[in-house]
Amino acid sequence: MARTPVELSEKGFEEYIEEHLLNSGYIKGNPADYNREFALDAKILFEFLEDTQPKKMDKLKEIYKDQHRFKILSRLNRELNNRGMIDVLRHGIKDYGVYLDLAYFQPASKLNEEIVRLYEKNRISVTRQVRYSTKSENSIDMLICVNGLPAVVLELKNPFTGQTYEDAIMQYKQDRNPNELLFQFKKRAIVFFAADTSEVYMTTRLAGDKTFFLPFNKGKDGGRGNPDNPNGFKTAYLWEKILQKDSLMDILKRFVFIETEEKKDIDGKTYISEKVIFPRYHQLDVVRKLEADAREKGVGTNYLVQHSAGSGKTNSISWLAHRLANLHDDDDNSVFDSVIVITDRRVLDKQLQESIYQLEHKHGVVQKIDKDSNQLVEALKSGTRIIISTLQKFPFIIEKVGELENRKYAVIIDEAHSSSAGENMASLREVLSASSLEEAARLDEELEGKGYDPEEEILNTIKKRGRQPNISFFAFTATPKAKTLEMFGTIGEDGLPHPFHLYSMRQAIEEGFILDVLQNYVTYETYFKLAKKIEDDPAFDKAKATKALTRYVSLHPHNIAQKTEIMVEHFRNVTSHKIGGRAKAMVVTSSRLHAVRYKHAFDEYIKKKGYKGLKTLVAFSGIVRDEGIEYTESDMNGFKESELPERFATDEYQVLLVAEKYQTGFDQPLLHTMYVDKKLSGVKAVQTLSRLNRTCPGKEDTFVLDFVNKAEDIQEAFKPYYEATIVEEVTEPNLLYDIQSMLDAYGVYIKEELDKFAYIYFKPKEKKTSKDRAALNSLIDMAVERFKKLDEEHKEDFSSQATKCVRLYSFILQITPFEDVELHKLYVYLTYLLKKLRKEKGSTIHLADEIALEYYTTKKTFEGSISLGGNYENVPVSPPRYGGGKVRENQKEYLSSIIERLNERFGTDFTKADQLSVEQIKEDFAADEDLVLKAKTNTIDDFRLAFEKVFINKVVDRMDQNRTFFTRVLDDEQFRNALMEYMLVETYEKLSKGA
Repeated sequence: MARTPVELSEKGFEEYIEEHLLNSGYIKGNPADYNREFALDAKILFEFLEDTQPKKMDKLKEIYKDQHRFKILSRLNRELNNRGMIDVLRHGIKDYGVYLDLAYFQPASKLNEEIVRLYEKNRISVTRQVRYSTKSENSIDMLICVNGLPAVVLELKNPFTGQTYEDAIMQYKQDRNPNELLFQFKKRAIVFFAADTSEVYMTTRLAGDKTFFLPFNKGKDGGRGNPDNPNGFKTAYLWEKILQKDSLMDILKRFVFIETEEKKDIDGKTYISEKVIFPRYHQLDVVRKLEADAREKGVGTNYLVQHSAGSGKTNSISWLAHRLANLHDDDDNSVFDSVIVITDRRVLDKQLQESIYQLEHKHGVVQKIDKDSNQLVEALKSGTRIIISTLQKFPFIIEKVGELENRKYAVIIDEAHSSSAGENMASLREVLSASSLEEAARLDEELEGKGYDPEEEILNTIKKRGRQPNISFFAFTATPKAKTLEMFGTIGEDGLPHPFHLYSMRQAIEEGFILDVLQNYVTYETYFKLAKKIEDDPAFDKAKATKALTRYVSLHPHNIAQKTEIMVEHFRNVTSHKIGGRAKAMVVTSSRLHAVRYKHAFDEYIKKKGYKGLKTLVAFSGIVRDEGIEYTESDMNGFKESELPERFATDEYQVLLVAEKYQTGFDQPLLHTMYVDKKLSGVKAVQTLSRLNRTCPGKEDTFVLDFVNKAEDIQEAFKPYYEATIVEEVTEPNLLYDIQSMLDAYGVYIKEELDKFAYIYFKPKEKKTSKDRAALNSLIDMAVERFKKLDEEHKEDFSSQATKCVRLYSFILQITPFEDVELHKLYVYLTYLLKKLRKEKGSTIHLADEIALEYYTTKKTFEGSISLGGNYENVPVSPPRYGGGKVRENQKEYLSSIIERLNERFGTDFTKADQLSVEQIKEDFAADEDLVLKAKTNTIDDFRLAFEKVFINKVVDRMDQNRTFFTRVLDDEQFRNALMEYMLVETYEKLSKGA
């Protein structure tokens, strides 16, 4: 058998990496110098200490005499075992009153020449084939030490020998005892890499077979793996970039930290779980690239980071905030005075505090804004380096602007799609704009008798609300809308905006950080038939009537009951066995009223069936009124709204029924199944279904059962966000003039009134009188009166176009220099006018008394995977639609035609004879005196038992009249239950009222 050439062997791979590291400033370690008892390279350690701290070493020699080396090693060993390697490297140790540094890190500024000199004295060593154990002669392929202290362990494989990184992982799991001192959690080596020539994986904790390795790859073509490297190995970035001296020391100083989390064991006892966080490749890459670009370009640039769920955005944002707060330009000036983090993540402020304390050993670097605008102003004026809040907590009182000094800000926005658009972001820009005390002084001068120029004030406002030269935005999102791309994206060579950095949904799925929620998808379609209950055949607006009829069916007790049965039985038979019996489900309903009725239906069905261990919670905002009764979320659940996430996380509750709430931003890894009874499209579909994608031990898949949407429509919704989100065109500012022309033509407002409104509105506060405020109101009221005289269709179109104008103008102002005084006047005027244009009552059609549900059923229409997989063509995200359009004329249609059209769409093959059979049974019920008495003297729940028994008897009695139909009733349990449930409600209402 031919011998493998060295260059193709594992040994050759090791030699290649070692040679590169040695050529880039590493020193070569000798495996014989490795002290197995203390698990470190004692020779290099003492060389470093003697070189950098000779006087301190002399003092310890005087104290310990000939024992000084052993004593120092013993003290160091104790500190490493108590505090951990990360803390000891960063903050050194004290021995007999002598403080010893164990490493020196590069300062943020180069002004301190002594620290720069000491940093150069660090000894980073690479040692091959280190025998680490006091009990065996086992060896590791490669050990990297910082001044003799072990930091990085590498196991290397060369596929030419038939082994890959997977064999290296197995080696760690099976042959590396985690009790060996070198491998003990926190105490010695910080990170363990398993690498071959194509892929790299890592872990920070060895735990035998339970060891969990993360990919440390760049990604390839939007998916997992690494791109081809024409100059060498695909994994060369590991030793050429990541493990380079400056890079490694930077990671050890400003990235690695210990994350603590409070958890509960099986018995409900609380304990603290610790995890060493080492950045994943894309986290390291995005933070460093953002930092480098901000250093080069300075303040005033926007960045969009498209990172999927599962990318670790919380840590990425924490690291970025810390680094931006310490960022200096080439002249050693601070690039930003303060970093403001805007997020709804409750854990982020706590994690930022903890991680930054570990990175800097200082308190007070981070301040949470949770009170009022004064707290924000004080934090900004005092130069607090990192400020964290939600966008809603910023009151954005423009009067406060004069109190702020002219400063430079980095604003990090978490989930940009939900918090970047509209007035809040514009107001944030206004508060942080460079309008300083000097501008306030200028205003004071003008007020001293010079009057004021409203056009100049308007231009001032426009400038403050657009892009600001003293603010850089760093926006993070998994699902950027077209507006988000335009506002924060980086313009490419094609002239279109693109994400500055990408970690795609596809890569996150392929790397196992999130699950593919499209893998197991089932759709049902609803079939029903409606009939008129009235003699007349009135005409209604076609669109509104169709919506009313569809809502009638969706809220019908029979619809709710049948879908409830499908969901509960599916949960019991399938979902409840997932994730070790701990799996949970979410029901997405189309309205708050639906959520309330589903909550009742679920609880009633579970009680009726006697199912144990199945409890529901409901989530909706505000008060819902249903048939004269008021419901709130807290009343229905029996505890405060704020407690819901924590309560749902316990084993007590299994199903969460939601209306809007918790469809975005809700992180519960035990969610396995989603039942969808709501129309979903675009980014909303992606965000909602993505509630299922979080991983946890034992969770291998997810499941979606959809009553409303088609599988292909959901697949289309996911396409723009699967890899890099792109747009085909950007918003055209001139659209505003088209909309303005349409609005002018209605004659609702008059230019002279609009100019008067603007003149008063933009007066400085000190100049305004009570008469001015009354005049503003009067000028709006004149337009309201003209609006009332418009036809209904013109009213609707004017309101629609005015809303588009306000939204489009607000958006365009933030993405492009656009100074048009007349448009800004119109924008402000319409903003207030729209507040007074209330919709006329009676615009909603109610048809419940005019129609009846004749039959209803649901059928499964699709089951399988709609995963996008690797064969995927990128689709651009749809731009926002602001433009005009013609007035929609209300199309009238007769009620009978509307019902017939709906029945054609949703009907099945029920015959006239089938419907007649149902009517005959209804007559049998009405003639049953005992059943009538029970209906009059019982609740519907108590009536149910008697009804079900009579129902079966009546079916058997009528068998000979329609054997096909009644045989199906007896043989098809799902059909029988559905028909029985529908007839139960109608029969009870009819008999109990004596109708």
